Amino acid sequence: MVNTKPFRIKTITDFHRLRGLPPPEHPLISVVDYSTITPAHGSAVFDYYSISIKRGVGKMFYGQQEYDFDEGVMYFMAPNQVLRVEPEQNVTTKRSGWILLIHPDFLWNTPLAKTIKQYEFFDYSVNEALFLSEKEEATINNIIRNIQQEYHSSIDKFSQSIIISQIETLLNYSERFYQRQFITRKINNHQILDRLEKLLSDYFTKDIVTKGLPAVQYIADTLNVSPSYLSSMLKLLTGQSTQQHIHDKLIEKAKEKLSTTSLSVSEIAYELGFEHSQSFSKLFKSKTSLSPLEFRQSFN
Repeated sequence: MVNTKPFRIKTITDFHRLRGLPPPEHPLISVVDYSTITPAHGSAVFDYYSISIKRGVGKMFYGQQEYDFDEGVMYFMAPNQVLRVEPEQNVTTKRSGWILLIHPDFLWNTPLAKTIKQYEFFDYSVNEALFLSEKEEATINNIIRNIQQEYHSSIDKFSQSIIISQIETLLNYSERFYQRQFITRKINNHQILDRLEKLLSDYFTKDIVTKGLPAVQYIADTLNVSPSYLSSMLKLLTGQSTQQHIHDKLIEKAKEKLSTTSLSVSEIAYELGFEHSQSFSKLFKSKTSLSPLEFRQSFN
């Protein structure tokens, strides 16, 4: 039976020891050959960044999402995220791939310490992993070899900056490849967009006084995607964030009520989930350049 209580792995040295590996050559960064590590299962929380391409892993879970990694894809995890792996059963694919482990202390006092948080794919779910073409995977593998070669060499004052630049290149290529994936998986992504539109339409059509405005987390959970993945996908497909889609649908319903009913602005604001009509009026004007009353008067 899988242990449901997450086990915290604080250091890269701890990871090596727990997986039956020799100590890392560098305590704050390591590239691990996945075929050499001891299989593990259960839930774990890591205190470091993890970037990997794995094959023959069995079933992985992130939250309630499941993915079979037999095909081999690339995924990213930031510190304090929980990953659960079920025991491997009848896995026919040979275990292969690599894991790049980066402790946050390695990034200390470098620009990447802040900018790494801007890469939204660290917050994607496991089932939203990056599918690479052979050419793309070769590009990524070359960068990993450069990182390995650098920390295998004698450490000097240039080592950290060179490795950091390689990590930045890796992340930028990953960003590019994710953009490509959003485009090539257009049918699936447009289905999510259609479901989003229906979800918002239904939400604002029903009696929502007690529910308030829909949160981005609620929308993402209902669509079975992570908030970051949904936001990235929508920005590419529509140029707008999830929050902007929520606001646009809200304004659409507000215009309908202002033009077809005699409800007061306060009553409309309340029906649309606002506690204070002033907040509704401020948002309406920011989106339309008119106050709710000015918009209503334009129909008279």
